[in-house]
Amino acid sequence: MKDLPADTRPREKLLARGAGALSDTELLALLLRTGTAGRGVLQMAQEVLAHFGGLAGLLHTGAEDLKRVKGLGGSAKRAELVAVLELARRALAQQLKAREVFSSPGAVKEYLQLHLAGRLHEVFAVLFLDAQNRLVAMEELFRGTLTQTSVYPREVVLRALHHQAAAVVLAHNHPSGTVQPSRADEALTQTLKAALALVDVRVLDHVVVAPGDALSMAEKGLL
Repeated sequence: MKDLPADTRPREKLLARGAGALSDTELLALLLRTGTAGRGVLQMAQEVLAHFGGLAGLLHTGAEDLKRVKGLGGSAKRAELVAVLELARRALAQQLKAREVFSSPGAVKEYLQLHLAGRLHEVFAVLFLDAQNRLVAMEELFRGTLTQTSVYPREVVLRALHHQAAAVVLAHNHPSGTVQPSRADEALTQTLKAALALVDVRVLDHVVVAPGDALSMAEKGLL
């Protein structure tokens, strides 16, 4: 990056114009700091993003997947990228634990997208909430093809009782990229809603997430 004009170098550009002025490639280049032999850091950042299908894919990638990318075999760069993702998750979780989750519905969707949107397989998760609708915990309970037979209401009820939850937000991802809930999703929601009602736990929403998008079934009147 030393060969670039000073006002186009990512670090100087960020300090002068703010982080929003930088592209995804430039922001990633700042984290990577150095490239490899014959490949500058900006080129490396661009190739890493292309490899994972963009920033969303990168942020949902584990340390072992990063290890297989040329230039990311060393532990330092991989550790920094994983740390950035974890910081983002914790910052959003802190917001949700500090106030009612539906006072910031966008934060709920962002939080779930960070956890689930980039997965290559379906994952079913539950946000357990207290009586003030603040986040107590999130757990990934099931994975694979999600149907009424693969998601066990009894297990969801037991975890809700364990956390002494007053309400829950259900969530799962669609690796296909569409957030439109299926008939099976709607049926599963009603099954879980009925099971949890028996122990006086409310289902506030069921959020379907995919890379770059999220849908609230409550907002769509499907709850």
